Amino acid sequence: MKSLNELINPTDSGWSLVEEWMKGASNPYEVLPRNPKRADEELLRAQITTKSPMGAIIHQTGGILIDGGWLRILGSGSVKLNRGIMEWNKGKSFDKEGEKGGFLLIADDVLGGYFAINAGALGEGIGQVYYFAQDSLQWESLECGYSDFIYWTLRGDIRQFYETFKWKNWADDVQKLNGNQVFSFYPFLWTEQARDFRKVDRKVVPIDENYHFTMEFAGGR
Repeated sequence: MKSLNELINPTDSGWSLVEEWMKGASNPYEVLPRNPKRADEELLRAQITTKSPMGAIIHQTGGILIDGGWLRILGSGSVKLNRGIMEWNKGKSFDKEGEKGGFLLIADDVLGGYFAINAGALGEGIGQVYYFAQDSLQWESLECGYSDFIYWTLRGDIRQFYETFKWKNWADDVQKLNGNQVFSFYPFLWTEQARDFRKVDRKVVPIDENYHFTMEFAGGR
């Protein structure tokens, strides 16, 4: 297990690359403030160097909100997104500290969609980011790695990715959520009845409840 000094690289940080992407961002974003102690703890648990964008985001931020909080990138945890990346993964991708799971959850959205890096449990694309969609109940590869995923959230066409599922006044509704909440839909989005999204009811639920319910229904972890 690497020490904090081995993981933190003050002269060659991946954060400078993320900042470059932010300068040309086409999507609204908010970098959440970090708690230094919590950031150190999450980085130690993750065992990822800050030379990488992932390690830098964990250690430099409490998380990043994209498009008014529609999409949430996990960092070390903050008031608005009170989940550190490793804290959130425990009981989901791994059970005991130090275990290496078959995937790592890295981000999620208000629909109850989950983004994860595949380490073998989600498909053949090792190291690729996969998305678990509520309308399919399946993990699907985005055919990119973590860095390209972060670049896409900042500069990509995320509105097209989600255009089927955005309702009138969605931005106002999302503002009322905290980072530990998502919308639950009825009829469920994977049913035929939900094809007409205008007729689907929604309510706010804890994200932990949504995750476990959805994965149990889908037959996964």
